[in-house]
Amino acid sequence: MELYELNLHDAISGLKDKKFSASELFASCKARIDALEPNVRAFITRTDSTPQPCENPEGLLAGIPTVLKDNLCTTGIRTTAASKILGGWRPPYDATAWKYLRESGAILMGKVNMDEFAMGNTCGNSAFGPTHNPNDISRVPGGSSGGSAAAVSAGYVPFSLGSDTGGSIRQPASFCGVYGLKPTYGMVSRYGLISYGSSLDQIGPFARTVRDLQLVMSVLAQYDPMDSSCFREKNPDFTHREDVSLKGKRVALVKEFQSFTLDAPIAEAMKKTRKVLEDEGAIITEVSLPVVAKYAVACYYALAMSEAHTNLERYDGVRLGYTVTDAAGVKEMFEEVRSYGFGSEVKSRIIAGTCLTEPSRCDEYYVAATKVRTLIAQEFARAFGETDFILQPVTPSLPHKIGEEDDDAMKGYETDLYTLPVNLAGLPGLSFFTGYALGQPSLTPPNLGGEQGGNPSAQRGLPVGLQLIGPRWSDPELLNAGVILERNLGTPKIANGGID
Repeated sequence: MELYELNLHDAISGLKDKKFSASELFASCKARIDALEPNVRAFITRTDSTPQPCENPEGLLAGIPTVLKDNLCTTGIRTTAASKILGGWRPPYDATAWKYLRESGAILMGKVNMDEFAMGNTCGNSAFGPTHNPNDISRVPGGSSGGSAAAVSAGYVPFSLGSDTGGSIRQPASFCGVYGLKPTYGMVSRYGLISYGSSLDQIGPFARTVRDLQLVMSVLAQYDPMDSSCFREKNPDFTHREDVSLKGKRVALVKEFQSFTLDAPIAEAMKKTRKVLEDEGAIITEVSLPVVAKYAVACYYALAMSEAHTNLERYDGVRLGYTVTDAAGVKEMFEEVRSYGFGSEVKSRIIAGTCLTEPSRCDEYYVAATKVRTLIAQEFARAFGETDFILQPVTPSLPHKIGEEDDDAMKGYETDLYTLPVNLAGLPGLSFFTGYALGQPSLTPPNLGGEQGGNPSAQRGLPVGLQLIGPRWSDPELLNAGVILERNLGTPKIANGGID
C-alpha cells in the first residue's frame, strides 16, 4: 500500500509508531497530486513545492497533509473564492478552522476549487475552470466544495475542509464517494470563511472514513469568540466508539418526499440502508414536514440571495482584490470591477438579492422568509421529538457529465428539498457512502459494492451516497450512527482520477 492510500486514523498511527516519516507521507501525497492533477484539476493554488514545517509535532494531526476550500482565509496564501474579483488577494489572517488544524500540526498542500463564492452545485462555476470527478473525469464532482471532495476521493490528502450553505459538503461527498459532515450551525467557527449566506454557511470536513470525520471534528469543534454564532456552553465528545448501537433508535423517512423519483442506484441504496438499520435494531418510522415541503425552497433562496447581496457589496475595487485605475469616475470603476470580476451566476444572485431587499419589497420577501424559517425550524424540532434521525437521499440523481445541464426542473426542486432545509434549521447532516452503482459508466471498472480491500483500480461504477440528519447539537451521535452504517455498507476505495 502506498502512503497516500492511508486514511487519517492510519496515517496518524503510522507516524506515531514511526513506521514512516511525515516527509515520506508528504512526498507520497505530492506524487499522487502530480500524477492525477492534470485530469482532476482540483487545485487553485498549490503550496506543496517543498515539505513545510509542522507547527506542533505533538499535535493530533502532526504531519498530516490537508487542503482547504478556497473560501477559507490563509495568512499570506492566495485566497480567491474561485472568483476573478479577489485577484491575487493574500489574507492577513487565518480562518479559525485552519488555525485549529495548523496548531494541531496539519500541513497545507494548497487551496482547492469551488463554485464561485460557493454559488453552484457542479464545481464548474469557477473562474479557474471545472474540477472533474476522480471516479469518472467526464462527470462533475458536485459543488460547491467539489475540489475538497475530489482531493480526498483521489487520494491527494486523507481529509479536507469545505463549506455547506445549502448542500455544498453533502452533495460532492455523495458524488465523489467520500464521507462529508455538515455540522450544526455554530459547532464550527465561521471566522475567516468568505461569506455567501452568513446565517446558512457552515464549515465541515471530508474524509474516507467516519472515524476520520470524528478526529477532525475533535479539533474543529471549539468555541471561538471571533464568531458570535459559535456555541458557548457545549462540550461535544467526538471520541470514536466501537460499542455504539442503533438498537431502539428511531430513523424516519419524510412522508412528503416518498413520491419523488430517484435514479435506480439511489433507490436501491435507500432499500439497502433501510435493511441495515432494521438489522441493527433501529425502528423505521415516518415523519411529516408539510411546511418544509411547501415553503423551504422559496424561503431558502429569499434568504440566501438577500444575504449574498449584502455580503458581496464589499467587493468594490477599493478595499481588496481586483481593481482598475483608468475609470472615468467612482461609478464607472464599480461597474467595470464588478462586470469583469463576478461570474454570471454570482451576478444573477446579487441582482435577485438586491430586488428582494429593496425597501418596498423587503417585508414581503426577506422578512416573510425569516418568519417561515422559524416555522421550518419548529417543524424539525417537533419531528425530532418523534424520531432520532431522518434518512434521505442527498440528491435524486447520479452526477451528470461536465457541461451538460439537467433540464429536469422537478428533479432540481427535489434536490433542493433534500439539502436546503438542513441549513435553514441549522441541523447537522452526514453524507455517507453506500456502495457503487453497478453498470454505470466509469473510468474505473464495475466492482461488486462497497467492500473493503482489493485493488483500487478494480472495475466499479459511480459511488452512491445518502444522508442522515439529526437534531441540533447531535453531531457526535450522528457520527456514531455513521460508524455503524460504514461497518455494514463498506468503505470507499480511492478513485483513479482517469489514470490506468
